[in-house]
Formats: sequence, C-alpha cells, structure tokens
Amino acid sequence: MTFLEAWVTTPLAQAVGWTLFHSLWEGAIVAATLAGALVAVRSARARYAAACVALLVILGGTGFTLVRVMPEGAHGLRGAATYALPAWNVPADMDAAGSSRPGIAALVPWLAPFWILGIWIFALGQVVGSISVSRLRRRGVCCAPERWQKEIVRLGERLRLSQPVLLLESCLADVPMVVGHIRPVVLMPVGLLTGLPAGQIEAILLHELAHIRRYDYLVNVFQRSVETLLFYHPAVWWISRVIRTERENCCDDLVVATRGKVQEYAVALATLEHNRGSGRLAAVASTGGSLVKRIRRLLYPQGANGVWTPVIAAVILVATAVATFAAWPSKPYQPSPAAAPPRQAAVVTFAPVASVPPKQSSATTPQSTSRAETSPYDRWLKEEVVYIISDKERAAFLKLTTDEEREMFVVQFWERRNPHPGSTENTFKEEYYRRIAYANQHFATKRPGWKTDRGHMYILYGPPDEIDSHRSGGSYIRPDSEGGGTTSTYPFEQWRYRHIDGIGNNVIMEFVDVSSSGEFHMTSDPKAKYKKP
Repeated sequence: MTFLEAWVTTPLAQAVGWTLFHSLWEGAIVAATLAGALVAVRSARARYAAACVALLVILGGTGFTLVRVMPEGAHGLRGAATYALPAWNVPADMDAAGSSRPGIAALVPWLAPFWILGIWIFALGQVVGSISVSRLRRRGVCCAPERWQKEIVRLGERLRLSQPVLLLESCLADVPMVVGHIRPVVLMPVGLLTGLPAGQIEAILLHELAHIRRYDYLVNVFQRSVETLLFYHPAVWWISRVIRTERENCCDDLVVATRGKVQEYAVALATLEHNRGSGRLAAVASTGGSLVKRIRRLLYPQGANGVWTPVIAAVILVATAVATFAAWPSKPYQPSPAAAPPRQAAVVTFAPVASVPPKQSSATTPQSTSRAETSPYDRWLKEEVVYIISDKERAAFLKLTTDEEREMFVVQFWERRNPHPGSTENTFKEEYYRRIAYANQHFATKRPGWKTDRGHMYILYGPPDEIDSHRSGGSYIRPDSEGGGTTSTYPFEQWRYRHIDGIGNNVIMEFVDVSSSGEFHMTSDPKAKYKKP
C-alpha cells in the first residue's frame, strides 16, 4: 500500500473529504440566498456588503463543518469535537476501522489529496501574481508631474484619506491601478496624464483613491485567499465576481457623488478600454469589471425594482429554506479599439452634400428619458438601440411576453452584431456604447446628445475623418460649386467621411445652427447656412 493510499484511510482525510463534499451544497444555499438579496437590492454598497458576507459565511461554514466531522483524536486533535456528531456526518456503510464498502464513502476521502494539490497550484499562481504586481512599484516608474502630485494630495484630503498616497507613472502598467494599502501607490500608464483632459484624469484619480479609502486592497487579498482555499467551488467564484463588480460600482458612485459630471466620467472609462490588458487581480484598477456595463449603469441608471421585487426575493428565500432541509439527510449523497475623437480640419475639399437620411425605424423617434419607463427593456428598445434595431427585430421584440424572453433577445441581438461570434468581448457593442457616451458629452443641448442630429450621425457612423467647423458663423468665402463670392453664415459644421458602407465615398454631412442656440440640425441644402440679406 502506498503512502497516499494509506493516508486517505485516516480519519483526517475522511473528515476533510466529507467537509469538501458537504461544502458544495452549503455553498449553493448561500449563493441562492445572495441571489435573492441581489434581486431585492439596487444599492452598490449593499450588494457589495452582502456578497462579502456570503463569502465569509461559506468560509466559516466550511470550517464549522470540518470541526463537526473531525473525530476525536484524529492526528493528535483530541477534543476537537467533544459532542455527538449529526447523523449526516457518519456514512452508514463505514466500519469502525475507517474503511468503507464500494460507493461514495470510498471515493470521498480521495477528495482530500486533490484539494491539497489544488491549493498548492492556486497558491503558487497567487504568489507569482503578487510578486509581479509588487515589482510594478519599483521597475519602470517615474514621479508624476508636480501638478498632479499636488492634485492627488488635494483629492485625498477631499476624500479624508488618513495616509499619504504616492502617484507614479509606469511604463509597465496598462491601466491605472492601486498597489498596496499601508503605503499605497497609484500607478498611471506613461502618457495618460498628458493624453486625457484634466477633468477625466481627476475622475480616474478619484476612482483609485476611492479604492484606498474603502480598504479594497485588503479585501481583495482576503478574497483571493478564499478563492485559493475553495478553488473547487463554483459558488465561490460567482460570489467573488459579484464582489469585484460591485466594488467598481461603489467607486464609480463615489466619483459621481464627489464631482458629478457623469458623462465626462463615462467617456474617461471608455478611453481606458483602449489600454486594458488581461488584468492583475492582485491590484485594484479603474478597469475592473465590465466597462460596457459600468458605462451603461452610469448613463442609464435603473430605477426602483417595482412592487414585485420583494415577492421575487421572498420566493427565492423560501425555495432556499426548502433546499436547506432537503439537503440535511441521514447519510451522505451525491470599440475594435475605440476610435479617437474627431480631428479638426482647417480646409476640406468639398463635394456635393450627400443627403443621408437618419437610419431610424419607422416606429418613432426615441422617447424622452425623463418619463417613467415601464421596464429597462422599454428604455433599451426606445433609447439605446433605436438607431440600429431593424423593423423586423422591433416587431419580434414587441411580441415577447416575459423578461426572460426579452433578456435572451437582447443577448442574441448583440451576438448577431458581434464581429467575432462566441467571443466574450463584443467590440461592436463596446464601441456603440462608447459613441453614445461621447455624443452625450459633446453634443448635448436642451436635449441629450444622443437625440441630436450630430449625435445621431456620430452613433451610426462614428467620428468623421475631417471636420470643417464654423461655430461662430460670420463671413464665409463660398466655394465655386455654391456660387463663389463672400457671404455671411449661421454657425455650421461640415463632416466629411471618406467612405460609408451602403452610402458611398467622400460623404459630406452639414449641420446648421440657425438659432445660434448650440442646436445643430442636419440639412441637405448647402444654402441653408447662409443668412438672408
């Protein structure tokens, strides 16, 4: 008999095996309870706290189960359990010597050595990741400009941070991130501080400082430790993903509450997507979670869940309670990268203005975002995808009767447009929401930017190749194609696209602000911009 075969027959190996076995259904119950809580709660802070508690409960429950199933005197642990064990702890087909007849009781002890091996493998990966992140503090870094050093001190005081924070530029970091807690360091990719507007940099720094204020680095260390110990448990990985998602949402909410300017912050997040790599879980970064979902959450915050939310939550909790009693048996059982902002063109070679009709369904124009929506799917249909959904798709969507069917439709809608079907990253979807964020920031007037003519065209066709901007109007030299000479114009812009699929080459769109209110309307008449004598 080999050492491994001899060890799996010991009481300790059997106790560990049964603990791992029971932890599966125990964790499933905790995950189901958390799922019910997430249905009933919208606050990111509450969802984050609930997920952290759930992870603690699974860890504590697994430890408690190990104590309960540990026999007296196992490997010198006498007195570890001095009370009678529940019936489900002792298999009916196990004899006093610890051996068992063929069946699940014979297989369960073998879980112990595989669990130990898995811990070593995952722990090694965690150590390598931690070393890699810690080296970022020392290699390829330089001090940030003095202006931003002072700015991060000011922002830290604004968030009431107790410890000083060092700001460094790194040529190895792909995205902004926080490393360490006792002596925290914010790493910014080289060039980012000069490549983005000051307002967006401030929002990104606030996000990183929010991680420090919330002790997210320490929670992340604990979270990774639990993932290592319970690596085999699907519920642990799902809860861990919820924690990471809500952690970023909490920091996003803190940024918005501190400085406002939601649209500017959404654009900053979309810009960071250019450089996002595989990620380093040992650090906490601005690009954690799904960028598309975070941007959508910022731009289109969901309202209250409605009167059915408590009912749904109650049903889930009751089902969980039933599963708990049933599981207590008498014996064991089985953007393509996002495009850059439009370039300004001082001189444009004019071509005949193309008449580009808005690519909109025959249903209607988008409804106002201020009215109460009956559901998120109603807003998705009438506001978010109104420019790209076909009449056939719209008709099919309106025939759906349940939210499950609508959710499936939405998933299939984006998958049909995925440049790489089956890929987890849909570059078309990411670019589309980036364009919405850009339109809302740059073209908004009394109406949201996505509802304006320029926003409409930008969302459909992306940034133009050239822009001839006359934002103040006034004196204008007409090209020969428009009669020549000098005249006076209203404020106007001409956008030139070298090519648009389905329309043609050298397409020029013209937008005129006749009222000088900042609202530019698309026109197909080159003379619409001329002021009458």
